[in-house]
Amino acid sequence: MEIITAKRAGFCFGVKRAIDITFDIAQKDKQGVFTLGPIIHNPQVIQKLKDEGISPLEIDEVADTEIKALIIRTHGIPCQLYDNISSRGFRIIDATCPFVKKAQDYARHLSESGYQVVILGDRDHPEVKGLVSYAGREVIVVDGEEPLPVLKSKVGVVVQTTQPLEALKRLLSKIIEQAKEVKVYNTICNSTALRLKETEEMARKVDVMVVVGGKNSANTTQLAHLCRSLDVRTYHIETADEIEDSWFDGLQKVGITAGASTPDWIIADVEKRISSRGGVSLNGKQ
Repeated sequence: MEIITAKRAGFCFGVKRAIDITFDIAQKDKQGVFTLGPIIHNPQVIQKLKDEGISPLEIDEVADTEIKALIIRTHGIPCQLYDNISSRGFRIIDATCPFVKKAQDYARHLSESGYQVVILGDRDHPEVKGLVSYAGREVIVVDGEEPLPVLKSKVGVVVQTTQPLEALKRLLSKIIEQAKEVKVYNTICNSTALRLKETEEMARKVDVMVVVGGKNSANTTQLAHLCRSLDVRTYHIETADEIEDSWFDGLQKVGITAGASTPDWIIADVEKRISSRGGVSLNGKQ
């Protein structure tokens, strides 16, 4: 049995940067240091940081906690919240992904330039909640599937960084039916697009796909959805402990991909677990 692991499986640039910042702090002075919410959407990494002395803190806990430094998560936070915590006097370490920062800047620029801002993304996702705060009072958040409300004549578009390109194309085809002037900032992270493309190509060649990453991770869930849409048997797991031997009975090729917040050590554990059944890793992350 062949085991093929996606070359782009695991940490993207923004996540690696945030994790490196946080673990570096943990090695120096972690007393009184917290992350504002989970730094990334991966429970195993969050637990590892807790073991190092850095725990996530929800916003309603900030006022009652003695804080020396607060790390802002990769997804960013609303600008009003940033202003609020900036006035508290403790040190702020901004680990927001630079690509998310750019999307925030574009949303602000569009709003200040008189465009009605349309954000393509999951309105409940922390990244999108942050984008909304920069986009003005007339902002609209759409998921790409629902009908569009009535739009202004001037529309500006920004995108949650982990959205697929096809979703943006579908949205634009709807917007141009209403708007007279459209300005688009394609803020989809290139890493996301390449990961989806590689995963699609792999899924078409294997008997089963194993998608590794947090169940609360939007981009990991998106990978699993993509694989299932291609009619390949797909398992979305967080760790190797969830794997069952029966999944691979009689199969020739197994594909492994992972979300942007999945560390290499978890991917390697999954490879080893499947290899223990007699599988041969062709291009794994080990």
